Amino acid sequence: MKIFFDADVSEVIAFAAEELTRYLTQMVTDLDKIDMEIKLCSDSNSFEVNSNDSYRVEISQTQGSIIGNNDRSVLLAVYNYLYVLGCRFLMPLKTCEIIPHIERERLVTSYEKHASYFHRGVCIEGADSFENIMDYIEWLPKVGFNSFFLQFQNPYAFLKRWYEHLENPYVKKENYTPEDAQRDMVLLEQAAKKRGLFLHKVGHGWTGEVLGYRTVSWDAQTQPKQESVCHRMAMINGKRELFKGIPANTNLCYHNADAIDAFATIVTSYAKENPHIDYLHVWLADEFNNLCECPECSKTTVADQYVELLNEIDQRLTKASLDTRIVFLLYQELLWPPVVNRLNNPDRFVLMFAPISRTFEKSYEIENVDVELPIFHRNQITLPVNLTENMVFLKAWQKIFSGDSFVYDYPLGRAHYGDLGYIHIARVLHADIQKLEEMGLNGYISCQELRAALPNALPSYVMGHTLFQKDCSIDELIQDYFQSCYGKDAQSVLTYLSKLSEFSSCDYVNGKGERFDYDMAKRMEGIALRSEAFEKEIKRHKNTDGVYESIYWELLEYHRKYAIFFADALMFLAMGDQKCANLEWEAMRDYICKNEQKYQPYLDVYRVLEVTQKYTKLHPQK
Repeated sequence: MKIFFDADVSEVIAFAAEELTRYLTQMVTDLDKIDMEIKLCSDSNSFEVNSNDSYRVEISQTQGSIIGNNDRSVLLAVYNYLYVLGCRFLMPLKTCEIIPHIERERLVTSYEKHASYFHRGVCIEGADSFENIMDYIEWLPKVGFNSFFLQFQNPYAFLKRWYEHLENPYVKKENYTPEDAQRDMVLLEQAAKKRGLFLHKVGHGWTGEVLGYRTVSWDAQTQPKQESVCHRMAMINGKRELFKGIPANTNLCYHNADAIDAFATIVTSYAKENPHIDYLHVWLADEFNNLCECPECSKTTVADQYVELLNEIDQRLTKASLDTRIVFLLYQELLWPPVVNRLNNPDRFVLMFAPISRTFEKSYEIENVDVELPIFHRNQITLPVNLTENMVFLKAWQKIFSGDSFVYDYPLGRAHYGDLGYIHIARVLHADIQKLEEMGLNGYISCQELRAALPNALPSYVMGHTLFQKDCSIDELIQDYFQSCYGKDAQSVLTYLSKLSEFSSCDYVNGKGERFDYDMAKRMEGIALRSEAFEKEIKRHKNTDGVYESIYWELLEYHRKYAIFFADALMFLAMGDQKCANLEWEAMRDYICKNEQKYQPYLDVYRVLEVTQKYTKLHPQK
């Protein structure tokens, strides 16, 4: 077999050819002896006008072609063709791939596909090793994603958490610096570009940079504030200080011309130095109820000031002949739209709706949203949990901005820890994505832990496939995934994990609702009892030497014990017994910390411990 492409093609298509050759060599015996030619190429003119990724696969007995409407689509087509041939990319690990042996007759096929949405990506969160991030980048196009987002100017915050092994006393701290992150970032960006992925960058950190701090994390600043730039800080309660000591969380006095000039200068310089970035996110400070209260700022809204800042940045980028796309954020106080100001050049901008406080007990509600916005009270807001209220904010912005947009959501950033079966959160994800077009949005980027695969990676898998083909059947996706992982016992596992999901609560683990809840206690007890009972089923899948027949069954056993500890802690918490709840949480913490090195790619120990302390209100017993 000959797999070829034109001499002047991009690195992406050349890589697609390498991947197709690598997989088919493993799948088809004597591939090199087969008299067949397959050409890879991109040709936007061969498709109807459609900016979304599209491709056509036509393979006969003797020849074939894989054509995309752009170079990235060719690679997406290669991976989808392999999927059609029986490959399954079940987790962000090559060791978790299924690569079948097939006869050459199976190679013949003909079909065409078009992505449902333009923006289909994942944003880094949690604690990650370099290998974790690289594995995830490599996996993204295999399941249909086309974007990756590295927060801050480099991903030091996330790498540092892993290499310093925060929250895990059983692993020795490693030294990791912002310079190390900068070095690793170059390799990660190269890997993303090799696959044609859209690269999103920064978001958090700009305000800290304006205040003179190198801001590549949410770390508190130990150095004294710089008096020369104090006038740029937001005034809160009559003082201009770092908000809780953290530059990334400190807003500016957006009336101050010097602060705006510094902000615009820093963003413009960064855009000039990084022309390879496809989408540059320009956000204000993290946290909320931390806006400037000076007389001038108090006369207007932060959204009006934000639009003024964005217009200034656009003007400078235009003057510098830069076509960098700027992503602006609907988040916290910026959920309220501007009253007066509007973006002067909307084509440069992409709206990003970030309903971080939403419930994940159910999917987006898009009916009956024609109600008035809540009244905005400076530094006294409460974030909306209700899904209808979140939609009201989005609709208010869409009345004044009709450009490109996507949702930036958090199903695997915190909510998934509250779903111990992963079936519920996968179904919510699928339903959410199906509603995006009706919501007036053109895609989805998930702000999430990359290590979110315990008991498996079903939610991420469903996300990728549904974003590419929104009308895909969730039941068929789940059945196929479980069959691939658990073989003939797939239904048994699905029934078990579905029951865990039924009894779980994303909201309760994320601090929504009263801590004392008798019904919740009974549900958690049910999770523990079912997890204990499933031990017999799992034991059937390991041999006399204690070796499991696959990593998926081994993960089920690890997850089963984790679920018992976790559910017991939540049960006691819901019963009002904080002491016993804390003791069970400590037992869970001890178990996952001691086992983290073995199961590192599957569970983000740092993040689950942070979430359960900060939001669930479980913590070490004093």
